[in-house]
Amino acid sequence: MIVTEKVVTEKEKLRHGTARGSGIRWAVQECGDRGQLKSAVAELLDAIAHEDSELVLLFCSPQFHIPEIAAAVGAHGGNTSRIAGCTTAGELTPLGHRDGTIAGISFPAEHFVTSFRVFEQLSKFEIADGFTDARAMLVDHEAVQARHGKMHTFGVLINDGLSMREEAIASAFGNALGHVPLVGGSAGTSAMTNEPNMFLGDRVLTNAALLMLISTDLDFRVFQTQHFEPLDQQLVITRADPGRRVVMQINAEPAALEYARLLGLERSELTPGVFALHPLVVRAGGRHYARAIQKVNDDDSLQFFCAIDEGIVLSIAKSGDLVEDLDSVFNKLHEDLGEVEAVLGFDCILRYIEMEQGQMLSPVSNLLRANKVVGFNTYGEQFGTMHMSQTFTGIAFGNNVKR
Repeated sequence: MIVTEKVVTEKEKLRHGTARGSGIRWAVQECGDRGQLKSAVAELLDAIAHEDSELVLLFCSPQFHIPEIAAAVGAHGGNTSRIAGCTTAGELTPLGHRDGTIAGISFPAEHFVTSFRVFEQLSKFEIADGFTDARAMLVDHEAVQARHGKMHTFGVLINDGLSMREEAIASAFGNALGHVPLVGGSAGTSAMTNEPNMFLGDRVLTNAALLMLISTDLDFRVFQTQHFEPLDQQLVITRADPGRRVVMQINAEPAALEYARLLGLERSELTPGVFALHPLVVRAGGRHYARAIQKVNDDDSLQFFCAIDEGIVLSIAKSGDLVEDLDSVFNKLHEDLGEVEAVLGFDCILRYIEMEQGQMLSPVSNLLRANKVVGFNTYGEQFGTMHMSQTFTGIAFGNNVKR
């Protein structure tokens, strides 16, 4: 299907379009002046949040404050209870990678049915209770879905990335949903400011997870990809604090020093770029999953984006061809779906760092444009029962109605 894009002046700084076959709408709004944020949000919502919208998602640069975004959404009027969003580490858009914008996507009620549930106080989250609540939510959603004819369901999960509870949440919800695929990403803001990073309607969400069950009669595919190959060097986590995602010792040596040694580097050479190119990977279920390093702490411990525990055997990995891998993913989606109407995507911030260092942003942005991707760079991704990092995951929508 052809995507129509409004031609606007640079002054307006809004681009938007509609996939004609599915009615999925997208928009990208720039706003350099926080004093104009309310009008910028209103202009974006005017473009994509219509009376027929079942769900609207906004992915907002952290330069904007979520309480101000939520207030602007509330002031816009209409059915704001179906507008949700979070902050990003960068925006994925049909214009390519963006930074300092608000990217939005809306799903029409003609083809979609959505249920929401907010889980707050994640510091007290219990897997058993989360499983029970998610299972009850699924039962209620299926009753609503049944009134809309033959549809298929997937789940979208947005987590507060500062909660560090994603593993328990993904495990509880993924197991509760069973056959229903679950994807999502972790929002985050500066740990120094610890600002709210999520909202639903005009409600600011703090230390929360937002679970959405979405049913559609359109054909879709859920996907996840990574581009790493394990090397021969294996190591053992010999001392760790899983609750804080901190590893103090690797192979009974200070973690940062041992990691650097295995790579043939000095401690001072450990940078986000090194972490992006050489994650640690764990083998589970016949696959390798990255356990990405966030930073080196002053005491030579390593801070991770995902939970890590003592006794785990890991391998150091090397980066493959990110662009080729991503291109093959989209080619497969086109084979399965025909025309791809839109993609809701969650891409790890460390992948962006690798793209930036490897001068891959231009070809990857071309792929985002060609496949109409809307989403955000995350601080971790959810796929099924797993919380992981350094992956690209999402849902691709076709324009064929399932029968």
